Amino acid sequence: MNIGIIGTGYVGLVTGTCFAEMGNTVTCVDIDEGKVQKLRSGGLPIYEPGLEVFFRRNLREDRLHFTTELAEAVQGCDVLFLALPTPPAEDGSADLSYVLGVADRIGVLLAADPGMGYRVVVNKSTVPVGTAARVRAVLEGHGLVAGERFDVVSNPEFLREGVAVDDFMKPER
Repeated sequence: MNIGIIGTGYVGLVTGTCFAEMGNTVTCVDIDEGKVQKLRSGGLPIYEPGLEVFFRRNLREDRLHFTTELAEAVQGCDVLFLALPTPPAEDGSADLSYVLGVADRIGVLLAADPGMGYRVVVNKSTVPVGTAARVRAVLEGHGLVAGERFDVVSNPEFLREGVAVDDFMKPER
């Protein structure tokens, strides 16, 4: 399966690397060109036990890719995981601007090419209840029909630092 991971922070890197270790082809997207270059050349910006071995193996075996171009992931992947920051807003609520902004860009890309087919958009970010409906509404705002061109699902992250690779590869739930 071709999987896109939007965001290469802690959750995105662990998720993308572990999916690649399972044999999937993974395209990770980040807006930080310097970070993408470092990742492409084998530099891992985080430490997590077991991650580096999987990361290097899957780079070498060409299952793990990094880009700054969202279109590469949207065009080439069946499933798109949103692993984006949701910092606290001034009122303490989650700032969903990154999540909804990327959803908007995905909508533009899907609407521009009806031949691209169906995509599953997965909320992996830490988001409040109701965010999937908001992402769905953003995509529908581009004339896309849920269930035909896309679906939105939630897959909250339950990764604990220090055992995140094991948590991902052998989940309890």
